[in-house]
Amino acid sequence: MSEELAGVERERQMLIDAEAQGTGAKLEAYVKLSGPGWLQSAITLGGGSLASSLFLGILAGYHLLWLQIFAMICGVTMLGAIGYVALSTGERPFKLINERINPVLGWGWALATLAANIVWCLPQFSLAEAAVSQNLAPGLSDMKWLTCGVVLVIAVGVTSLYGSGGKGLRVYENLLRVMVALIVISFFGVVVTLLAKGGIAVGDIFAGLIPNFSMFNNPSPQVEPLVSATGDFSDYWRNLIVYKQRDVMVSAAATAVGINMTFLFPYSLLKKKWDRHFRGLSLFDLATGMAIPFVVATGCVVIAAGSSFHGKPSKEIVDNWPDNRMAIDGKLRGDFEKLLTGRLKAGGVAPAEGDALIEQLKTLPESDRNVAATIANRNALTLAKALSPLTGEFVANYVFGFGVLAMALSTITILMLISGFTICEVLGQPQDSVWHRIGALLPAIGVIGPFYWKSAAAYLAVPTSVFGMALLPIAYFTFFILMNSRNALGDDLPQGNKRLMWNIMMAIACAFSTVGAGWAVWSKVAWKGVAGFAVFILVAAVVHFMRPPRRD
Repeated sequence: MSEELAGVERERQMLIDAEAQGTGAKLEAYVKLSGPGWLQSAITLGGGSLASSLFLGILAGYHLLWLQIFAMICGVTMLGAIGYVALSTGERPFKLINERINPVLGWGWALATLAANIVWCLPQFSLAEAAVSQNLAPGLSDMKWLTCGVVLVIAVGVTSLYGSGGKGLRVYENLLRVMVALIVISFFGVVVTLLAKGGIAVGDIFAGLIPNFSMFNNPSPQVEPLVSATGDFSDYWRNLIVYKQRDVMVSAAATAVGINMTFLFPYSLLKKKWDRHFRGLSLFDLATGMAIPFVVATGCVVIAAGSSFHGKPSKEIVDNWPDNRMAIDGKLRGDFEKLLTGRLKAGGVAPAEGDALIEQLKTLPESDRNVAATIANRNALTLAKALSPLTGEFVANYVFGFGVLAMALSTITILMLISGFTICEVLGQPQDSVWHRIGALLPAIGVIGPFYWKSAAAYLAVPTSVFGMALLPIAYFTFFILMNSRNALGDDLPQGNKRLMWNIMMAIACAFSTVGAGWAVWSKVAWKGVAGFAVFILVAAVVHFMRPPRRD
């Protein structure tokens, strides 16, 4: 018996012994053996999560703290389902779906995952470079290639540990635990400092944990007075804010669990040679390794952004616009002036260009400028500056900056890992082959992100997350079908109340992802997106009815 298989047998026996000794011993064993859930945490705590959490705090304050928690519960449900299938059957999910469910669903899942990996890596390198040049080492702002090159080398080196198996796999998992811990501690430390300085209303935080669906149709109570002050244009601003809120809600939901995470989890379980005896451990791993770090870290970003920006016109804009407008952060200034240009158009005025446009914007009432300055997008550097008077320079720049850098780096390594898994699957190659290493390098194209996208930093993350949300139902509905397929699960098919509970939770998750996908597609590409999904469903249906029945 190989050393790796002997290790799995020891882990299996440890679980059996712990279950016989009671809950305390079982929890202790679960903590010792956890691993794949931390991989999920490392990817979900990335640039998309930071950007979406930041924008949630700006637009809605604490009112939508519940949203990411709900999205994570749905994600844990669906990841738990595909993990259950993988551990029960021991089969690779891509092959299982193609053979027993529908090859269109299997290939759609794999190709969507691969596309998402490449696209989502672009903002991660941008985020890492921004964290270094804006927070940690401003002197390196003109050395982007050096920063991105170092990040790429570290990411490739860390990812190669996973492929080595055995001790290398354990080192890889431990490194990711450290990165996730750094992220959580950094953002949690910022909020603790704010609490100590009296910068946060604790009661408002707890109120934000209660679902408030009015935010889907109305601005928050803190922003509404600013909107009402614009008079005849209050409906224009109100509709715009609601649109932006819905958009960032979709982004926040998409970054909780993305489609590529659904590909990673079952393969990370199979990589460890786990089987049906580890099903309870896999759910515990998701809860403690992924859900809790995500909820704490993103919640802290929402709280910090809400306390600093929500319902408050940007001090940087108020102090400098228009007389000293070039002193304002370029992204913040651009977004503010874009919002005012939209207000010009709403008033029937054709916008000019250059300095003439600025002169037009100066004529707008102060009430309109206040709303625009309140909802304009800020980045991580702006948040750090806003936090500095309360938390001090070290916490605002270095603790916060290291958290952002760890977010980007951990996500890049996981995107590389998933791409390697995906390439091996679509080519039918073993996971320990050279194709895994080749596939792992595909997301490295993201290193060009900071050079070819002017508004890089965290802002590439939101449209990317919307793209991911549109693809997520492909995976969720596939897993729903698998969990109810006796053809796939045989005697491991859940029965009775257990099956009912699984189906209720999965139905809620599928409905949630479908609503989010519908909004993402309709708001961005309208009928073209609807037609694309319709074609996909039609092709899946045709293949389902035309292929010959499987003979086992």
